[in-house]
Amino acid sequence: MPLTARLAPHQRVFASFAIYAFALGNLFPRLPDIKRAMGIEEGALGLALIGTSTGTLISLTLAAPVIAWLGHRRALFVLLPLMALFFAIAVHAPSPLALFLLLIPAGLTMGATEVIVNVEADRTEAAMGRRIMNRAHAFWSFGFFGAGIFGAAMAQLGIPPGVHLALVLPLILLAVQFLLGDFQPAPRRGTDSGENGPIIARPTLGIMALVGVSLSAMLLEGASIDWSAIYMRSVFDALPFLGGLAVATAALSQAITRYFADRIVDRHAPDHVARLMQASMALGVLVIFFAPAAPVALLGFALVGAGTAAIFPLAMSAAAQRSDRPAAINVAALAQFSFVIFLLGPPLLGFVAEHAGLRWTFGLCLPLVAVSFALAGALGSKPAMPEL
Repeated sequence: MPLTARLAPHQRVFASFAIYAFALGNLFPRLPDIKRAMGIEEGALGLALIGTSTGTLISLTLAAPVIAWLGHRRALFVLLPLMALFFAIAVHAPSPLALFLLLIPAGLTMGATEVIVNVEADRTEAAMGRRIMNRAHAFWSFGFFGAGIFGAAMAQLGIPPGVHLALVLPLILLAVQFLLGDFQPAPRRGTDSGENGPIIARPTLGIMALVGVSLSAMLLEGASIDWSAIYMRSVFDALPFLGGLAVATAALSQAITRYFADRIVDRHAPDHVARLMQASMALGVLVIFFAPAAPVALLGFALVGAGTAAIFPLAMSAAAQRSDRPAAINVAALAQFSFVIFLLGPPLLGFVAEHAGLRWTFGLCLPLVAVSFALAGALGSKPAMPEL
């Protein structure tokens, strides 16, 4: 009988987030090596990375019937190893166009997995009677941190990206069997509806304000994922390990902040929490932009990671609490438009890096942080209800 860890339902949800992030995150510490192997500049690499975004957006929009047919358990057991496999294949791409095309299947698995793990977290919250969503996303960040460290070590040892990503597949298979072997989907919430909403939910002015609040956090989180390793190795000629460590540093500070975010939001007004995090982002951007050495830049990435930790969940809560139309439609509208920014914005920053320098890839985000700071009042000024 295969060995399987005995975990509580919410711990299996946490594990699914971590495995998902590890399967995804190993690509990004190796982007400097992939860029060098192809002999391309940042703009072409950024366009190639949109393949992942394309697949993810398609899957987020259209995958629901397939997920319902497979069921959450079977879907996770298929999607997580497939994600690792598709990334392992994609890194063999000989050109940006080939990389774009090969990343689309990986993006398809990402979008479907994103839906499943978040729905499971939401349903498990309802079954337990207490919040776990921020902690679930903390484990996503912990998984990404693990991927950053593992990828940094592989890069420093000179392991080719193709071999490195191939090694991730058996690790994912083992993790799925050991941590998710007894996974059972959480019961549907009483508020779950069998009716399908619109494929694209129209945003209202109130929702667009919340998009503006989360704009800088989504863009900076994506920029840290896509460009931090390349920034470290190009700007400071840093060792390969330091490039991967930049990815891991942002993820770890984000993870720690997310883990304690529910308690913070319970005690303080959402707009105050958001503005504190936006201040952390702004300071982090300034540190990255003016950093004279690699260790200073790592501090900047830590500040950015902490600053991006909980703003999007706060915006999602504010969208759900609006009374102008059903909560599901408001949440869908915010999620769709914010994910477009998160998935498409950071790759397009490659053109900024190519023509203005990698420091400006992050510096350009500073005015957007100011916009988000100004709009933070849309989150509300009353502390959240205490945990049950």
